[in-house]
Amino acid sequence: MSTNAWTIAALVLYFAAMIFIGFYAYKRTTSHAGYMLADRQLHPFTAALSAGASDMSGWLLMGLPGAIYVTGLAEGWIAVGLTVGAWLNWKFVAPRLRSYTKVANDSITIPTFFENRLHDKKHILRIASGLVILFFFTFYVSSGMVAGGTFFQATFGTSYLTGMLIVSGIVVLYTLVGGFLAVSYTDVVQGIMMMLALGAVTIDGIRALGGVENTVDLINQVNPDQFNMVTGVSALAIISALGWGLGYVGQPHIIVRFMAIRSPKEATYGRRVGISWMALSVLGAIGTGLVGVAYLHKNGVELTGSKQAAETVFLVMGQMLFHPFVAGLVLAAVLAAIMSTVSSQLLVTSSALVEDLYRGVFKKDVSQRKLVLMSRFAVLTVAIVAALLAIPRYDTILALVAFAWAGFGASFGPVVLLSLYWKRLTAPGAAAGVLTGAIVVAIWGFVPALSNSLYEIIPGFFANLVVAIVVSLLTPQSDSQQEQIAEEFDAAVAGSKDSAEEV
Repeated sequence: MSTNAWTIAALVLYFAAMIFIGFYAYKRTTSHAGYMLADRQLHPFTAALSAGASDMSGWLLMGLPGAIYVTGLAEGWIAVGLTVGAWLNWKFVAPRLRSYTKVANDSITIPTFFENRLHDKKHILRIASGLVILFFFTFYVSSGMVAGGTFFQATFGTSYLTGMLIVSGIVVLYTLVGGFLAVSYTDVVQGIMMMLALGAVTIDGIRALGGVENTVDLINQVNPDQFNMVTGVSALAIISALGWGLGYVGQPHIIVRFMAIRSPKEATYGRRVGISWMALSVLGAIGTGLVGVAYLHKNGVELTGSKQAAETVFLVMGQMLFHPFVAGLVLAAVLAAIMSTVSSQLLVTSSALVEDLYRGVFKKDVSQRKLVLMSRFAVLTVAIVAALLAIPRYDTILALVAFAWAGFGASFGPVVLLSLYWKRLTAPGAAAGVLTGAIVVAIWGFVPALSNSLYEIIPGFFANLVVAIVVSLLTPQSDSQQEQIAEEFDAAVAGSKDSAEEV
């Protein structure tokens, strides 16, 4: 078999596995809550890997190794911020969110939780949050389709459109058919593929170079500052990089996994699995970038000329080190990173359409079967719109995605935290906070003098926090409302305490 034939065989095997999982999940999904949240029966191991895989995307396999390859460990601060942020998210948000969303009228989406938690009878917060999710995630999904098309074009020489349609079709099929359960199960497979592929490239690269000592010597010969984490990095740049961790608590496609775990106390197990996976994967990505400096230099390959060229270090090393079939699985790991994120975002966008907007506006009593059908139709609709946006391959879509992490983190993050840890939060306070966070991020992000000095999520996050607290304190609540909220709050806290004492 030719090299391309082996590679294609590996990708076909991967695609077949994803479709099989989708139809397996289809047989186990009968209700709307099952389609959107797996009936809150997700094993913590599945939730942990699903949260990690849907979070990391192509950044883990291409962006981070490429940045380390070019600059060295000075680019590793974002990885530190994300890892710490993920641990804090699992520790302080996961158990209480799982408990509180059940107490708050069994909420199955974040906007619905805001409405039920804050007793927003006018549905303003739910609808506004749903619109924010719908807007940003449609572009997020589109960017993943762009990445899939670009991957096929660069790897096999196909047209961009053909590659985009192949990746989009597979993702839409298993997401539409199997819902949250299919997305979660495929995420487990994809997460394991990503971690093993990064580890294999790093370890085999070191072996090919004659061991760790020889590898370190070769890296230092090429760039003596490769292992220096502070070379050319300002204090504000480090703060900005660490600030990425603030975004976790506001990402709907990540924290929805916490809501699906079987019980709050299982968040401890989920945290240990999730952070272990993340630490190993990030170390593998950093190792790939570092080892790539020595391995490619020794073999006369230089990925210079553009950031895009450097970001192929993982792919190039995989093809040089392994048999074509194994190299095909390495390539599939990149697709896994792309597809795991797209599928999660696609499902959250569908829930924004059906659960948050349709049911939030019309409040119709709809049968479970009809809700599931509507959710599947919403997945298809969002996918079509995202694909249409992806066809021209606009750079602005990718720029918006980079910007959206800050947007979600600053808009939703503080409100999620206050909802879980402060009884006095009110619907007007939450709405004002969400709006403030979004506006500050928008202004800060589009003023180069500001965004180049400090990542916009930091001022946006804290502006939201201050405004939400101040407006809530100025907003009156009736005695009966205060009493009901306090009862629900205490019940949620009590339900989450079983896992709080464990590290």
